Amino acid sequence: MSNGDLSNYSMRELFGLEVESQSEILTAGLLVLERDPVQGSQLEACMRAAHSLKGAARILELDAGVRIAHLMEDCFVSAQTGRIRLGPRHIDALLHGVDLLGRIGKIPEDAYAQWFAGAGETEVDACCARISAAIADDSSDLSADAVSDVKEAEQLELAAPSTASEPEPPVSVAAANRVLRVSADKLDRLLAQAGEVKVETRWLVEFNSQLLRLRRMQHEMIRSLGALNQQLSEQNLGEAAALMMLEVHKRATACRSFLGDRLEEFERYEGRTSDLSQRLYDEALGCRMRPFADGTGRFARMVRDLAASLGKSARLEIIGADTQVDRDILQKLEAPLGHLLRNAVDHGVEPAHKRRSAGKPEAGLITLEARHNAGLLEVRVSDDGAGIDIDRVRDVLLTKGLISEDMANNLSEAELLDFLFLPGFTLKSSVTEISGRGVGLDVVHDMIRQVRGVVRVQTTAGEGTSFRLQLPLTLSVARSLLMEIADEVYALPLSYIGRTLKVPATEVLMLEGRPHIALENRSVSLLALAQVLELDAPVRDTEALSVLLIGPATQAFGLVVDRFLGERELVVRPLHAGFGKLKNISAGSVLEDGSPVLMLDHDDLLRSVEKLAGGDTALNKLYGGGNAPSETSRKRVLVVDDSLTVRELERKLLASRGFEVEIAVDGMDGWNAVRTGKFDLVVTDVDMPRMDGIELVTLIRSDPRLSDLLVMIVSYKDREEDRKRGLQAGADYYLTKSSFHEDALLQAVEDLIGDATS
Repeated sequence: MSNGDLSNYSMRELFGLEVESQSEILTAGLLVLERDPVQGSQLEACMRAAHSLKGAARILELDAGVRIAHLMEDCFVSAQTGRIRLGPRHIDALLHGVDLLGRIGKIPEDAYAQWFAGAGETEVDACCARISAAIADDSSDLSADAVSDVKEAEQLELAAPSTASEPEPPVSVAAANRVLRVSADKLDRLLAQAGEVKVETRWLVEFNSQLLRLRRMQHEMIRSLGALNQQLSEQNLGEAAALMMLEVHKRATACRSFLGDRLEEFERYEGRTSDLSQRLYDEALGCRMRPFADGTGRFARMVRDLAASLGKSARLEIIGADTQVDRDILQKLEAPLGHLLRNAVDHGVEPAHKRRSAGKPEAGLITLEARHNAGLLEVRVSDDGAGIDIDRVRDVLLTKGLISEDMANNLSEAELLDFLFLPGFTLKSSVTEISGRGVGLDVVHDMIRQVRGVVRVQTTAGEGTSFRLQLPLTLSVARSLLMEIADEVYALPLSYIGRTLKVPATEVLMLEGRPHIALENRSVSLLALAQVLELDAPVRDTEALSVLLIGPATQAFGLVVDRFLGERELVVRPLHAGFGKLKNISAGSVLEDGSPVLMLDHDDLLRSVEKLAGGDTALNKLYGGGNAPSETSRKRVLVVDDSLTVRELERKLLASRGFEVEIAVDGMDGWNAVRTGKFDLVVTDVDMPRMDGIELVTLIRSDPRLSDLLVMIVSYKDREEDRKRGLQAGADYYLTKSSFHEDALLQAVEDLIGDATS
């Protein structure tokens, strides 16, 4: 890292970076030492990390950090020399020290003294006492075997023919300066500009074809001049005219020759530029790629601690840590992978006594694997636990009325397992802090779908369960279907499309007053995509309809477009933040000819389709359908919160009471939603990016069309002045999350708008 890159960092910020990097080394090393306490290379790495932190803390006069790091270093040195043998007690104490050092590294410089004078000193004293006690207790029980084990391990490592045992050469200043810190925004801009260059370069191909056409036109012109010259010579127009005609012919021939030479040069230039722009784009895209290990560092510790809290023993093995993953995908994967790993520990791995009875090792093995496969990123989360009880899944589905007896008998194992991803579905009969609320696999499914991926589950009784995630290699490029709708071009990534069809108009059926098509022994509802997008365009009465299917196979919808234009690799470009969240639109792109194209938002489309499917549609009128019998209208609630967990929990609670719920990810998204949709109630958080809840309430109250819309604030802040501020902005109810529970939210909603269908 070059010095210039750190010039804007304060010493305290540099210490925070040091703590972060060294903590990763310590955590990884301690988890290895828990399984192999005498591994000399890990003891050495951990000792050096603790020593580095001690020195950094001493420079900044952070006595708390010095004390903790010093004791940790002493512990590792004692283990190296054989005075102690690291056991669970030592590992727990040392990991606690790592956690406390991490917290110290994040405390702002001006807040450190206040923290230490308060609870900080007590925490540091307790941590140091715990490490000291672990060292003292174990050193008194020292045996010759412990010393022998350490020395034998060191000798084996020295004798092993591995490059890891050789001392690493010192890193030169020149080598260090080859590494730069570059912000994510700069990388995104670089990739966007590289994408623009790539798109602009495609224009050269079209321009080259136009030059070829010009050369053909010149050739035809010269032939015409030759014929004209022949006719003029037969008419004896004179020597002067003949010479002039000859000169014209010669100049035209020279122009053709000159154009031919330049055209050859241009073709070579076009080839070089296309190749260069592609390589530039590939390099820019490569800058966004990160090793899979960068997003999985905390998981091994999480699995260990969670298993211990449940009275189990489990370890995580990561395969493919060097697999390159798009930065955005890696960031979005963190939450679903965390859910799957917690699920594996809680539901999959059995207690030690059951594993012994089954002939398994006491410690469960959970595997997290990443690899590239057939142009996709494949991630697997597997455990060697008891597997999923298929009969239990079937019984729960029947009990909840989600399937009928006939359906239960006909569903395959894979189809039954797909129900695990239903919102609110859980096999747990009781609620704990870890599971039982039904918030888990459906969140995983939704988040994987957001990155244009799919998730599948396989299980074997007594042997374990495996979740397989298939994802695109990057979110920056999407293979998409281009379609024409109301004389405009739109795109939808292929990963969201079930299939495309050309359906004869004579095969459209009217069921309950709505158009359908028969497809593989089931009926699929049809809607005009132009109407879903709220475009003012009539449905064309054609002999065959262009239909694309979206949604799950059991509840698919057919969207009718004017025509399909083919598939393209599109560079995905986010829309300007000033637009906010546009309904049914996720991003934009540019075609080869430079014309813009909007990319459709699959999830938004599904929500819009579900709303539209219940009433009159343009296709109903085209094919002679009338108003279908409508269900009792349900009250609509908009949940606005930037926390995925809170958002999903509130959505599930309200949906369970029969309310129709939409979600918005921040105040700006919520503001766009209330202006384009009709709601009976808005439930909003306060602290959110782009626009907070108070601003949202203020805007709602200032709009005459929305003045009657009821608003509830649900906030973490529990101070009276904050409550007054929210109510003064125009909120009708203020509920604090500190006192939040299911009944409180539901009761407050029903107090404001009554029952879901009243």
